[in-house]
Amino acid sequence: MTQAQTYYHGTKADLRVGDLIAPGRISNYGARRQARFVYLSATLDAAIWGGELAVGEGAGRIYIVEPTGALEDDPNLTDKRFPGNPTRSYRSAYPFRVVGEVASWEGHPPGQLARMRAHLEQLKRQGIEAIEE
Repeated sequence: MTQAQTYYHGTKADLRVGDLIAPGRISNYGARRQARFVYLSATLDAAIWGGELAVGEGAGRIYIVEPTGALEDDPNLTDKRFPGNPTRSYRSAYPFRVVGEVASWEGHPPGQLARMRAHLEQLKRQGIEAIEE
């Protein structure tokens, strides 16, 4: 017997069980173009980063999601930028269905969060965009 993989999606959106997270929204990163993919992670830590760094008002949220179609490695966090897939991050051209929410989670320390935001701002100034091919 095998256990199903748990996937997480970090955001600031207020969603409910059964809602779909679909491509086509404005991206949280780079030039904030219309996103061709939606992203998830098999690690809670990567989803926490997503919730903390997402654009928008309110607190970050971490949802438990199930993909409705094929997944592929997220090229922003895998071999095109880092060896392997250490964050176990994936993307899909198909929606994810919200099946639950992580009610209690601990964010990154303020200094670490500030360094990550500064790093993302530096990438933006350098014109380095999210890979959306």
